Amino acid sequence: MEEKLMSRKKPTYPVGEKLQEYLNKYNRATQIPVFYDDLLRFSGGINIYDKNDKDTLWISVYYPEHERREIEESLKRVYAILHSDGNENVLPFLSVTAIDYCTFGNSKPFRIKVNNIFNDNYTYFYVKKADASRIYGLDLEHILSPNRINFLVYKDTLIEEHIVGIPGDVFISDYLEDCDDVGKAQLAKEFVKFNERCMILLLGDMRSYNYVVIPTHDFDHIKYKIRAIDFDQQCYEGNFKVYKPHIFKENFRMVELVSNRLRDKSIEQYREEERAVLAKRIITSKNRLRRLLKCMTQDQISSEKNLKQLRSQLYDYTMDMKFKRAKSMGQIVKTALAFVKRNYEDVSMKRIMEARY
Repeated sequence: MEEKLMSRKKPTYPVGEKLQEYLNKYNRATQIPVFYDDLLRFSGGINIYDKNDKDTLWISVYYPEHERREIEESLKRVYAILHSDGNENVLPFLSVTAIDYCTFGNSKPFRIKVNNIFNDNYTYFYVKKADASRIYGLDLEHILSPNRINFLVYKDTLIEEHIVGIPGDVFISDYLEDCDDVGKAQLAKEFVKFNERCMILLLGDMRSYNYVVIPTHDFDHIKYKIRAIDFDQQCYEGNFKVYKPHIFKENFRMVELVSNRLRDKSIEQYREEERAVLAKRIITSKNRLRRLLKCMTQDQISSEKNLKQLRSQLYDYTMDMKFKRAKSMGQIVKTALAFVKRNYEDVSMKRIMEARY
């Protein structure tokens, strides 16, 4: 079933001139001392297993002695640029304690663990091959979701901050059953909203290991948020189902939770709430969003076949002719956001008129 939903291999799309100008304007581009390809020169690796001795598909890599010191110093400088102003005074207090390489998925990222040598606090960041569609996904998430994302681009290398949370597949298998009734109802609500946001922004492949669940203690209970962590499938696939997290079998337990905990009216209420919040973000961020969408509409970030399939399916879903006329994936995203904004404004105006008369 999922083999039919997803392409076997998504190509990497280069960062074009227009997107590069956008990244420069919003301080997403900066010179860094190490490239993704530099990290590929490792001489070996050791498989990493989780607490249950299951292969995580990450390997801890090591480098020849004559290269290791230079690579680690460069990675500490990247950390300083990403998390502060690039001040090198912090470098003596930092230590690169792990460089891990993921053998699974399209992006094959490196995960860098940096420790503070005085107090053992640590954080992660990722080094990936720069991909235009992923960058569009990251910035759309930054502008239009409740979350903020810190990332940098330099030539063909992308640096992403680590997003803290419990991986969705781990949460479902190890923590979901221990949630109380209030927590399960809230998780169901958050999954409905997350599903709606992914569908509107055309963020695909949100299987359980591509998002995290974030628990937050609030007085006498725990609140939950669901947040995407992988933006590789930003408006690439042609099948509209790919952009609906509830379709994937890995999310079946979450879908079951929604069915058991929420009534149809509540589900529709939460979908409307998410569309309204999204519309407000579209309005308040219109200048930056307009610049991003202008780059996106002129960029090629998918195949012609996928474009034709998706615009046809979206027309069938919405009956909006603008989807059928879209010339690029960026134009489809622009049309989807305009559709949400227009419907929100129409409903708001209707309520104003009804209250007045």
